[in-house]
Amino acid sequence: MYSPDDVYRNRHLDWALRYGLLEAIQIVIDVSCHLAARRNLGTPANYAECIRLLRKAGLLDEALASALVRMVGLRNILVHEYANVDVARLYALLDQIDDFRRFAEQVHPLL
Repeated sequence: MYSPDDVYRNRHLDWALRYGLLEAIQIVIDVSCHLAARRNLGTPANYAECIRLLRKAGLLDEALASALVRMVGLRNILVHEYANVDVARLYALLDQIDDFRRFAEQVHPLL
């Protein structure tokens, strides 16, 4: 198992962490926006709104939707490099990987 220090010192591990989180978040966005459109839930103004529309329709629970909306914000930072992202904070997100599984469980029956 790697530590945040390992990731900080190894560019390959840093890239893998950033890209892995980015890809997982983008999948959540893509599926959320697809479901919002397919179910005619409204016109989202942004990616986070796709998730909020699913929550409003009762398709996602509140706690999960809130966590995913925060991840969309992280995705924007990773993509656009608005700010330096602390490796330790990214590493801590690995403890929330279960949110991606919960999302898949909640939306799978809808697809």
